[in-house]
Amino acid sequence: MTVQHPETTAHPMSQAPALSIVAPCLNEAAGLDAFLARMIAAAETTGLSYEIVLVDDGSTDQTWARMVQARASNPHLRALRLSRNFGHQRALSAGLSRARGARVLLIDADLQDPPEALGPMLALMDAHHADVVYGRRLERAGESWFKKASARLFYRVLRWLSSTDIPADTGDFRLLSGRIVAHLNAMPEQQRYLRGMIAWLGGTQVPYDYRRESRGTGQTGYPLRRMFSFAADAITGFSMAPLRLCLALAGLSIGLALGLLVYVLASVVAGSAVRGWASLAMIFLFFQSVQLLCIGLVGEYLGRLFMEQKRRPLFIVADELGGDPSPGD
Repeated sequence: MTVQHPETTAHPMSQAPALSIVAPCLNEAAGLDAFLARMIAAAETTGLSYEIVLVDDGSTDQTWARMVQARASNPHLRALRLSRNFGHQRALSAGLSRARGARVLLIDADLQDPPEALGPMLALMDAHHADVVYGRRLERAGESWFKKASARLFYRVLRWLSSTDIPADTGDFRLLSGRIVAHLNAMPEQQRYLRGMIAWLGGTQVPYDYRRESRGTGQTGYPLRRMFSFAADAITGFSMAPLRLCLALAGLSIGLALGLLVYVLASVVAGSAVRGWASLAMIFLFFQSVQLLCIGLVGEYLGRLFMEQKRRPLFIVADELGGDPSPGD
């Protein structure tokens, strides 16, 4: 069992392939063969030497067994099995730590993102001398109206809150230069939002527009609970706006309190009795809600600082297959 930190590099860059393809997998046994068939075909058409790094993120089905079988018949494949489910972003980080290629494609194995886009993305990177080509979703097939609406709202709120220009309507499907990958591997964040981290690194980043398909098999690895957690990682990792919101709410509360004080003093001077227990209770609840909101927001940031200071490894590799240069590299 191997403990890995984000800055760890497992293999030397000697005889490195021109292209690495990193694909995290969670319970993808039913669709892995179809993904590999299309991904290998797309990689072969480029004419580049390549490797495909499969990362089993704690699957509970036969995903790892299928990886072992596929690796036995194809030396271009490499496979990592994490000791448990560490989450999509850390599984991607595990794959990035093993990627040796001068360029690295990030793609999920569920076939929602088309492997055939590899060629056009490489051409786009060459044409613009780009560091990053990110997939921008024009359509999202097979997703509920709630998922589409919440995703659209999330990306726009994040862009409004963050000082980093994080492209909207994008996922982790993107082609990266080796320079970007090296910087990502050196970044120590525990609560990782790779889309924001890549945007923060800057350089020339260009979009590749495509239509996202519905899942071929299985179920999404992002239920509602994980979606909220992912959104919290993104917002707290790339924006101080929630903390500044606490200051704004505190200022509003003080203003309302001063206004109430003036009203009470005016009532005393006028000799009129102050009535309305319901309104007083409402005012009390308002101030208490503001205080609890501020405490909660500050606690969220403090909690993340606490987790960062632990400096635990991002992931633990239980098994690994491959790593040797593919024939012809």
